[in-house]
Amino acid sequence: MTLDDILASLFLEGHDIRNNDGLLLGSGPLKGGGRAEVIGVADRTAVGVDDAIRLSGQVLAALERGGDGPILVLVDSDSQRMSKRDELLGLNEFLAHLAKCLIYADMQGRHTVGLLYGHTAAGAFIATALATRTLVALPGAEPEVMDLPSMSKVTKLSIEVLKEKAKSTPVFAPGLDNLAQTGAVLATWDEKISLADQLQALLGNDRQGGDQRDRLGKARGGRPKAADMAERVYDLALQPE
Repeated sequence: MTLDDILASLFLEGHDIRNNDGLLLGSGPLKGGGRAEVIGVADRTAVGVDDAIRLSGQVLAALERGGDGPILVLVDSDSQRMSKRDELLGLNEFLAHLAKCLIYADMQGRHTVGLLYGHTAAGAFIATALATRTLVALPGAEPEVMDLPSMSKVTKLSIEVLKEKAKSTPVFAPGLDNLAQTGAVLATWDEKISLADQLQALLGNDRQGGDQRDRLGKARGGRPKAADMAERVYDLALQPE
């Protein structure tokens, strides 16, 4: 699906979302009523300091306007923009600010939903899609927290060793299926069915609230320890001194 096709399927009555130099900004009416604020990255744009602060501002402006509609984050990006200027300005802090804005929005009752429809990687992936409460994807999406050559440099393990580990440990492997197994991606939507209907079903089925990815990863066998460790830490924090 092209971006225009995706937006048309999400917002059957039209929308005011615009692609401004690779950034998506705007909103659209939901099928079940209400309105979704939309931010995102298009055309495999690398996310730099200017992009991160602009997206952050859009999230904060949505909170200031009020309402309880979801914030939808569409993602087809490169990694973060690794230029000298961006690094010197503190790109890591700008990306962290964007992630915090999305997390804060969710804490304020604005369900944040990420939709992967293309490529994404590294810091840009973490600060956008992975910072949402619920992450879904379309077939053909290509997410990767870190590609194997980069992972090899960081871990000092050979690519061959990493490829072997990836067969049994999804956290070592890029790709949509592996991220779904870890619980990062809730579901892959059917592009032949109305995306508006699938979004409405997702919002309507959100009974528990909060981030459920650690439990999902445990159930799917891709991240068996995270949920138990988080629960243990929570229990310890509640114990009297």
